[in-house]
Amino acid sequence: MPLTMYTTTWCGFCRNLKRQLGKAGVDVNEVDIELDHEAAKFVESVNGGNQTVPTLLFADGSTMCNPSAAQVQKKLAELTSA
Repeated sequence: MPLTMYTTTWCGFCRNLKRQLGKAGVDVNEVDIELDHEAAKFVESVNGGNQTVPTLLFADGSTMCNPSAAQVQKKLAELTSA
């Protein structure tokens, strides 16, 4: 199931979440919003106009802003069982 994480290179929360998800075996498609203008606009559109990262986009179109690894894994499990 595709999981996209919108990030920046300088975001410590992004690095930590990516590392935690990697340890859990969760594959993430990372998109740097500073290099991708459309991605930055998408992040703004789901975060009240703010470029808040990490923002995750799930296969069902839902998003989470700055979630914990546990929250991400719970959502992925829900999508897999649906």
